[in-house]
Amino acid sequence: MPKIETTEKALFSFLGRKYSDQELEEIFPVAKAELDGHEDDVIKIELNDTNRPDLWSAAGIARQLNSYQNGEAPLYDFFSTKDESFDSEDRSMKVENSPCYRQYSIGFAAKGHVVNNEDLLALIQSQEKLCSNFGRKRKTIAMGIYRSDLITYPVHYTSADPDNTSFIPLGMDEKLTLREILKKHPKGIEYGPIIENEDVYPYLVDDKGNTLSMPPVINSSSVGAVEVGDSDLFVEMSGPILKNLLLAASIMACDMADMGFEILPVKVEFDRETEFGKEITVPYYYQEPMKCTIDEVNKTTGMDFTGDQIVNALKKMGVFAISDDKEVFITVPEYRDDFLHAADIVEDVIIGYGLNNFEPEMPQSFTMGRLTPAEELGRKAKDIMVGLGFQEMMYNYLGSRKEYIDNMCVEGDKYIQIANPMSENYEYVRPSVIPSLLESESISARAPYPHKIFEVGKIAFLDETDNSGTVTRNSLGFMSADSLMGFNEVSSIVSTLMYFLKLEYKNEVLKDDPRFIEGRCAAIFSGEKQIGIFGEVHPRVLENWGCSMPTVVCEIDLDTILSL
Repeated sequence: MPKIETTEKALFSFLGRKYSDQELEEIFPVAKAELDGHEDDVIKIELNDTNRPDLWSAAGIARQLNSYQNGEAPLYDFFSTKDESFDSEDRSMKVENSPCYRQYSIGFAAKGHVVNNEDLLALIQSQEKLCSNFGRKRKTIAMGIYRSDLITYPVHYTSADPDNTSFIPLGMDEKLTLREILKKHPKGIEYGPIIENEDVYPYLVDDKGNTLSMPPVINSSSVGAVEVGDSDLFVEMSGPILKNLLLAASIMACDMADMGFEILPVKVEFDRETEFGKEITVPYYYQEPMKCTIDEVNKTTGMDFTGDQIVNALKKMGVFAISDDKEVFITVPEYRDDFLHAADIVEDVIIGYGLNNFEPEMPQSFTMGRLTPAEELGRKAKDIMVGLGFQEMMYNYLGSRKEYIDNMCVEGDKYIQIANPMSENYEYVRPSVIPSLLESESISARAPYPHKIFEVGKIAFLDETDNSGTVTRNSLGFMSADSLMGFNEVSSIVSTLMYFLKLEYKNEVLKDDPRFIEGRCAAIFSGEKQIGIFGEVHPRVLENWGCSMPTVVCEIDLDTILSL
């Protein structure tokens, strides 16, 4: 979970008064936070919600606590919308010929507040948390803060030749090409892998050609060095996901407004059509209104709230709301994007009402804990496999396309793909236990043979006949690798397993499964239902995994056995 540090002076300035440690411990849960330590002038805070990046700063926490104490949602008047755009004067950005892998850049300006030491530390920390945590170590969000008085608008975000473009990076005195920066500058070494294999690099310059930065790596030494005493700033963010950039910009703008800055909108012109159009003025409000019924709130909380009570609780969470006799309608705050369902509104009502204000109740019904039939069967299967000399393994349920599809030589048309994976390593939900077993074998060549491992775990895949479009099954998979291992050996293991499970079964030879050698694999049937498959792994699959020893595998659907 994210952790931040702030000085007493900064936090209490935002809060408007001093708090004792006990008071902070009591009120921090409102901001989903805990007091992690208080030494000298430094307050350490641990945040417990990764869906609320607006709370990852002293200003954000104070905003939430002040709303709770005052019962009023904060108001910011510098946001444009799809129907209204504020005058940006001559402040503008042009996204021109942007890199295809990092298409977007946005920004806003600020003035009217002289940066002191606490402000500078707070800005650096907010920049770091948003880019490292929310922006996945600058892969999806990179932020630069510049001295606006040295910039000639419009600012241009474009692509640059890494070998023929150069500038003096922050912290150095030597002019380097973009490619040299990745090799010689500490930040280039740290963040260079994000862009180093691309033909062109992201580049940010003003209208006179003065370099601002090479996102997401490093600012220039001339414009990108904000110091104590500066008062005119320009904040820029780049990345591949426009909505994430807009949220980060909104959070920074609100934090800086709370510091005392006047936020100045910047018109951004894109080189392609976006979900918000080709031209927007940042900070930009894109959130859609939400609603839930009063019955949903009361059913979840076990209370009998009126519409007015719900509205007041939401205002204490910084959320504007109105209600009628049946429903509550909210305006999502500019700095939040965590309202996805009516349940999220109910959660804020609960926190706003006060967790300590709910009367504890004893359960009205009591049940005896017992194992489910699926768990009993799974445990029985584990005991049998251990008795047969196999070692139990445990694996992740998410993996990559390479592991589940390419290495297994299958189409994968029924596999569940994650729409917004954190990385390609967690792109698919596991459709079979077999790839997991082969992954273990691929790194076990130095271990004495035979290798005999198994797992009882869950798999999932697409199924149009199910209401959800997917099904999740309990599956037993086992693998054995040895120089003498073949179809007869795995068939013998299956026979022993079926005997102890007390199942009548028969085998039918399969000819069209690319995972196995043709003619050396079979489907397992009990009655008319197929309950599993086993056979010798195809040499092409073994080569993909880097395995050199003959290998047999088997996978059995335990849920199908239960239904027999």
